[in-house]
Amino acid sequence: MEEEEEVRHPYVHCMLAGGVGGTSGDLLMHSIDTVKTRQQGDPHIPSKYTSLSSSYVKIFRQEGLRRGLYSGVTPAFLGSFPGTLIFFGCYEYSKRHLIDAGVHSSLAYLTGGFIADLAASVVYVPSEVLKTRLQIQGRYNNPFFRSGYNYRSTLHAARTIIKEEGFAALFYGYRATLFRDLPFSALQFAFYEQEQQWAKQYVGGKDIGIGLEILTATTAGGLAGVITCPLDVVKTRIQTQVNPTEQKPTGRSTAQRRASGSNPAREPALKAQQAIRKISTSSPTTTIPRQGAVPLDTSSVFTGLKLVYKTEGLAGCFRGVGPRFVWTSVQSGTMLVLYQVLLRKLEAHPLVAGEGSSTL
Repeated sequence: MEEEEEVRHPYVHCMLAGGVGGTSGDLLMHSIDTVKTRQQGDPHIPSKYTSLSSSYVKIFRQEGLRRGLYSGVTPAFLGSFPGTLIFFGCYEYSKRHLIDAGVHSSLAYLTGGFIADLAASVVYVPSEVLKTRLQIQGRYNNPFFRSGYNYRSTLHAARTIIKEEGFAALFYGYRATLFRDLPFSALQFAFYEQEQQWAKQYVGGKDIGIGLEILTATTAGGLAGVITCPLDVVKTRIQTQVNPTEQKPTGRSTAQRRASGSNPAREPALKAQQAIRKISTSSPTTTIPRQGAVPLDTSSVFTGLKLVYKTEGLAGCFRGVGPRFVWTSVQSGTMLVLYQVLLRKLEAHPLVAGEGSSTL
C-alpha cells in the first residue's frame, strides 16, 4: 500500500496532463476523423468516398487543409480539453477510492474508466455534434459535397441547431454514444494499468522507458478498440443507414419548413436530414457498411448485434476492425504517453502550491 501511495500524483496534475495528452491525441487524428465521418455521412449512391487514402487525398485537393481535413477542429478542441480534464480527474478519484475501499485493482480500473467517461460525456457529446456536422459539411457553400448542412462557423452552427432543432439536438445520439464509448474507456484503462504494472515488474522500477510507454499505451487502446468493434459496427449501421420511411413528410419536417419560411434553398438540407440517420457523435467510427447489407430497423444496440451476427456472421460484427485498431492505437498511444511524460515534468516542477499530500 505504501508503494501505491507513492505513485499517486495530485489530482490537478493528472487533470492537466490528461487534458493536454487527450487533446493532442484527438487533434493529431482529426484529419482521419474527418475522412471517416465524411464516409459515414455521404448521402450519394454510389459513395463519393471509398478508401481511406483516396478520400483523404480527394478532400485535401478539393477543400484544403483548414476548411477540409481540419473542418470542425474548433469544437473538437473546445470539447476535448475540458472533457479529458473531467475524465482524468474522475478516473483518478474513482480508482483511488475504490482501491482504498478494498475493491480489486483490476475492477477498480475498469469501473473508474466507466465512471470517468460517463462524467465527461456531458461535455464532449455536444461538442462532437457540432464537430461532426462541420466535418461533413466541409467549407461553407461547399461545391464539392452536398451534405445538407451549411454553417458559417462553429458559433453559427450552435445557434442554428438550438434555434431550429432545440437544445436537446446537441445531445443527439447520447445513449448510442455511451453504449460504445463507456465499454471502450473502461477496457482501455483496465488494460493500460495492468500492462503498466507488468512493465514496471519487468524493468524493476517505476521508469519503464519510452519504448514500453508507447507499447503499453498503444496496445491498451488497440485491444479495447478491437473488442468493442461490434458495438462500433452496429452504431454506424443504425445511425447512417438510409431509412426510406423517414423520407415521407412528417409533422416535424412540416414544423421545420414553417419555422424557416418558404425559402427553397433550405429544402435540400431538410430532405438530406430526413433521408439519412444521424451519424456518430463521438470518436470516429471506422467501419463502413458493405453494399447490400441488411438494414437494421431498430434503435436497440443489442437487437442490432443479433441481426448482424445472424445475417453476416462473426466477420460482419468485426467489419472495419483493422482501421479501428490503428485509430484507437495511435490516439491512445499519443494521449497516454504524453500523460505520463507530463506527469513526470509536473512532479519535477510543481505548478500548484501546497502539494504536501500525495493524494490531493
